[in-house]
Amino acid sequence: MRIVEICDAVAPISSPIRNAFIDFSKMTISVLAIVTDVMRDGEPIIGYGFHSNGRYAQQGILRTRLIPRLMEADPADLCDASGSNLDAHRVWRTFMHNEKPGGHGDRAVAAGALDMAVWDVIAKIEDKPLWRVLSERYNEGRYDSEIVVYPGGGYYYPGKEISGLQDEMRGYDADGYQVAKMKIGGADRETDLARIHGALEVLGDGQRLAVDANGKFDLDTAIAYGKALEPLNLFWYEEPGDPLDYALQDELADHYSGSMATGENLFSTQDVCNLIRFGGMRADRDWIQADPALAYGLTEYLNLIEAVEALGWPRRRLMPHGGHQLALNIAAGLQIGGTESYPAVFQPYGGFADDIPIVGGRTALPDAPGIGMERKPEMLRTLRSYLELSL
Repeated sequence: MRIVEICDAVAPISSPIRNAFIDFSKMTISVLAIVTDVMRDGEPIIGYGFHSNGRYAQQGILRTRLIPRLMEADPADLCDASGSNLDAHRVWRTFMHNEKPGGHGDRAVAAGALDMAVWDVIAKIEDKPLWRVLSERYNEGRYDSEIVVYPGGGYYYPGKEISGLQDEMRGYDADGYQVAKMKIGGADRETDLARIHGALEVLGDGQRLAVDANGKFDLDTAIAYGKALEPLNLFWYEEPGDPLDYALQDELADHYSGSMATGENLFSTQDVCNLIRFGGMRADRDWIQADPALAYGLTEYLNLIEAVEALGWPRRRLMPHGGHQLALNIAAGLQIGGTESYPAVFQPYGGFADDIPIVGGRTALPDAPGIGMERKPEMLRTLRSYLELSL
């Protein structure tokens, strides 16, 4: 088999929302399609990919470096031993050829989008859901039939901070989620605490609410918020300081005994290992949120799982950021802790299959071959329209 064409485009995921650091009014993502010469039901098998929200489209890196390397390669060098399917590890090494170590940033995001499309191809050629491919190849056939999921949301509502937030939380509760997440750090502490108490009026127990500062705080502010949050027994306190300020995270762990979470803005296995070594993270209660669609893809995430386990962390303490179907398949097939969802924002790319409900904070597995994008028809139509692929 061979790759016939790789299409990419810039798609908007703009929303009139903000967190502690940025607004999303001009947010974009890269969308991709890998067209192969493998035919099924008279149509070529196509793999689709995109990266997560929070980082902008990476068209320059994709078009000038990563995609040309794949299209210039000998097709046999991209295939597995049978020659009938792609080998994700060979493909990854090919598009990353001639890239220096370090400096992970936007390059990692471009690679994450491309790698997602590669794995969608691989699973579709095997005619299996991606979670099953991962289970069989890397997890001795084990998988989770239900996945813990939580909605990322709780953004700021100018003019209706409490009422708007409470309406959003009621929606998540009605949709079957057990834990929901909200933003902090974009207002003064008094206002944020009023918003938190407003959310808890809807959700009840503190273990049903996580808060996310998006890296906004200095050490003193992080500790002050921590002291105010600790009596509430929240599900977690997320990304209080700059994602690379391991000293802040380490010091905060001495002042906050509840669960913390961070890692969505760490874009390499080495960064995550440094977080574990130097960031005061505790394997019995804390969460690592590295996002495979921002951090070189699923192919690199396999290395990340192996590395964190070697450092004494159970894979169940991994909970990827991103709210997409790739992370859902990883959570199921590799039995990590669960994953984020975006049922209300960053549409149509956020969330999971349209026809699989959330029950008791968990979702069932998609049965479509590949990542399962065909189970979100509006997303697939939108993605293909930007790629100018015929429907």
